[in-house]
Amino acid sequence: MKHYPVTMSLLLGGTFLSMAQEKPNIIIIYTDDMGYADLSCYGGDFVKTENIDRLAEEGIRFTQYYTAAPISSPSRVGITTGMYPTRWGIRSFLQTREGNRKNIQNDFLSDRAPSLARTLRDNGYRTAHFGKWHMGGGRDVDNAPSIYNYGFDEYVSTWESPDPDKMITASNWIWSDQDSIKRWNRTAYYVDKTLEFLKKNRDKPCYINLWPDDVHTPFVPNPQQLSTDKNDWEKVESFRFVLKEYDKQIGRLMQGLKSLGVDNNTLIIFSSDNGPNPSYGVERTKGLRGKKGTLYEGGIRMPFIVRWPSVITPNQVNENSVLASVDIFPTLCSITKSRISTDFPQDGEDRSDVILKNKNSERNKPVFWEFSRRKQTATGKENGPMPQVAVRWQEWKLLVFIDGSEVELYNMEDDPLEQNNVADQYKNTAERLKFEALRWFSHSFREFANINK
Repeated sequence: MKHYPVTMSLLLGGTFLSMAQEKPNIIIIYTDDMGYADLSCYGGDFVKTENIDRLAEEGIRFTQYYTAAPISSPSRVGITTGMYPTRWGIRSFLQTREGNRKNIQNDFLSDRAPSLARTLRDNGYRTAHFGKWHMGGGRDVDNAPSIYNYGFDEYVSTWESPDPDKMITASNWIWSDQDSIKRWNRTAYYVDKTLEFLKKNRDKPCYINLWPDDVHTPFVPNPQQLSTDKNDWEKVESFRFVLKEYDKQIGRLMQGLKSLGVDNNTLIIFSSDNGPNPSYGVERTKGLRGKKGTLYEGGIRMPFIVRWPSVITPNQVNENSVLASVDIFPTLCSITKSRISTDFPQDGEDRSDVILKNKNSERNKPVFWEFSRRKQTATGKENGPMPQVAVRWQEWKLLVFIDGSEVELYNMEDDPLEQNNVADQYKNTAERLKFEALRWFSHSFREFANINK
């Protein structure tokens, strides 16, 4: 099947005044496995990502934004719930029942958990999810809740979900050459679904998860542009073609918003779920240590761009404020005046002043991480087990094993590449942060155990 253009009826089917809406449309573009420096606006030189760069030019770009986990499923749980994924027993990528048991985790995110989509829908939003889900379903997990249960009015999802779209899942795997929508056309497919949803729900504000599975491997370029076989699908040349096509589709999305007349009052958040793999050394992280599956910066520090033309001043860069993906839930609820349920505690903070007004401010709470699925390689020079718990507080970041051993402390203002462990020089700081990190992990793990009773 060929490229999916925006139809003329979509482009010409009636422009409407988005400013009549009191609340903005919201689109969260959650890229899959995008490295901190994949984008040229973050210093990458793989390709010129001119359309995504334009998002940054027309809004605000952050350099100290963190995802909730260095791997897919728990990262997606963090942004969905506003809570650390360990609390809900999602600690690694969701897979087979046996694999989940080995990782001491649930088979899916409970539909009792808070959901940003559900909260916004309760405040008058129409809601949709287009793209990768990976919070339950797939492989031999056949009892995951429907995506509707999390507050979505409409969805299209991939193989790793309870009800995958048959157009993109001809086989029981991530991708098949028998799929009706070919691998290189999937992001275009999701973009079309996004624009169609906005068009048919013009009378209400919309919240949309646009969660493509680019730029996750395999990197399968359109064969008309670059002839490859499966041995080429992790090579840098294939990655360049996939990244370029992804950037093109983001450009189509932006043009579609303008054609629908909703561009000015649409708040777009662009980011990634976790760090890259392969990382091509440190090319995809701009020298940041680590990659997908590690708690070093390359695994958890992500590009983060926010654009809302009617509100956010363009051409801004914030290099000082620390943001976390768990902040998105309370921040968007603050912006839209949506009531957050008090049934469960929120781990994130309302950072609307930072995002909308570029006010530098310190967090009230530290940012925590936990990941301990298996041994990983942080860089080409390091092998062996990686630290399992981490905390970021002000200028300090500490990593430690769950038994309290192998403490690493870095000053992120002086040493963002995490090259100089200063735990011995700042023993009091190291001890205090180690205590906080391990107490947080222990408390979160007990909550997970209680939820499963």
